[in-house]
Amino acid sequence: MRTPTYDELASAVPPGSSWDVFGRQDQLGTINFLTPDRVAAAARLVRTGKRFGLDHPVTAFEPYPTGTRRALRHEVFSNNEWHRDDFVDSFYLQSSSQIDALRHIGHPEHGFYNGLAPDANGPGTTTLGVHNWARAGIAGRGVLLDLPRFFERNGREYDPTRTIVVDARMLDDLAESQGVTWNGGDMLLLRTGWAEQYLVKTPEQRLETPWRRSPGLAQREEILRWLWDHEIALVAADNLAVEADPVIDSDFRTPGERPPEKGVDHSGMLHRPLIALLGMALGELWKLDDLAADCADDGIYEFLLTCKPLNLIGGVGSPPNAIALK
Repeated sequence: MRTPTYDELASAVPPGSSWDVFGRQDQLGTINFLTPDRVAAAARLVRTGKRFGLDHPVTAFEPYPTGTRRALRHEVFSNNEWHRDDFVDSFYLQSSSQIDALRHIGHPEHGFYNGLAPDANGPGTTTLGVHNWARAGIAGRGVLLDLPRFFERNGREYDPTRTIVVDARMLDDLAESQGVTWNGGDMLLLRTGWAEQYLVKTPEQRLETPWRRSPGLAQREEILRWLWDHEIALVAADNLAVEADPVIDSDFRTPGERPPEKGVDHSGMLHRPLIALLGMALGELWKLDDLAADCADDGIYEFLLTCKPLNLIGGVGSPPNAIALK
């Protein structure tokens, strides 16, 4: 079955949505692009057996930049001399390397993915939870695009704490410079260097540093078109939002919308159409430095990528438990 182009989705209901492509009862979104044939082909990319864990420690980003998530408390206890057990409190599932479930972000006009209403997406509900991806399993061809090294090759100054907008043309230029081609059903990893600079700061320096400045994907319709038409199954980055921060020039502003009283203002963000309308799997704060260095060393930017979220029924997000194998 041929996947409609993004421009053909203009006649969908709502416009720009994939809800009738995968079916109105679907809970996997773009993970549907990971067909058995594509997964089998990706497995053949493992040639050396090198493995790269793509998760930072769950406490790596404390204190969390937005100020909305408390620090994790890990307790180890024993019932006798030869026994150990443990538990955690305040485990915010999106406080470090993470994958966003489709129930994470909705669209102010059209609701959550496949039209799920806000009042049907509350405590005690499970629709669009991260357990759907845990059960399906996420595996396929991963491709890394290395933004800092791209700038360096072109003699351009690069600062991972500056808002650098990555548009569709830059994605094409990045891929071409690395010799990358696209097969459909690929998982895109975008290295910006943001996490690397943040993690070397002390807790005091983190509190003093403005966090809403980061390179990332442009908040433009051309990015939705590029990701959809390439049949990208998952897009992840090493920054807080995958997209550029803060939002400067967006195609997705909702007229008359007021900032929320609490939490991050998502107005104009790529998150809304990407997750709620297209059903795109989105990963943030992934650990990409070691993988990027190896790719730069051997010139091979493709690999088998696996991602196994927690099987938490109704979970809004999860550590990705991601591994790249080359």
